[in-house]
Amino acid sequence: MELVDDERITLWGLLLEVQYLVGKRLAADLVDAFEYPESFMEVLLRIARTPGQAVPMTRLADMVMFSSGGLSKLADRMEAEGLIARMACPTDRRSSLATLTPKGRKVLDRALAAHLPSLDRHLVELLDDDERRQLASILRKVRDGSCALEPMDG
Repeated sequence: MELVDDERITLWGLLLEVQYLVGKRLAADLVDAFEYPESFMEVLLRIARTPGQAVPMTRLADMVMFSSGGLSKLADRMEAEGLIARMACPTDRRSSLATLTPKGRKVLDRALAAHLPSLDRHLVELLDDDERRQLASILRKVRDGSCALEPMDG
């Protein structure tokens, strides 16, 4: 067997293809409902799904896979749009927390109303209940077992 035919390469390639193709379809469906860049939605969603809906900026950068500087610039833009607010962290004066504003919550809810049916079409409806549970379990196992990444919420 040639190295290029190794099943590990095939598995990784399938994962990348699925992420790209499904992501492209989800993004296309979201365009009309979400007037901001996709990265804005990811930030809003991560904040909304965090207990207390307040996330340290350094943790948020890891969650959305941005550098601290890149997230800071994105957060500046989102704050200027009135979607998030930054507040001092009560337990660490060197850190700030990102929180949703009421406008940010409304924008996220409107986007999710379009995003959820799109997720159904391009992912959920293609799998039965058992397959969805298995896929979630497998993805969490790989994510949490990776020595290169810290476990994330979800």
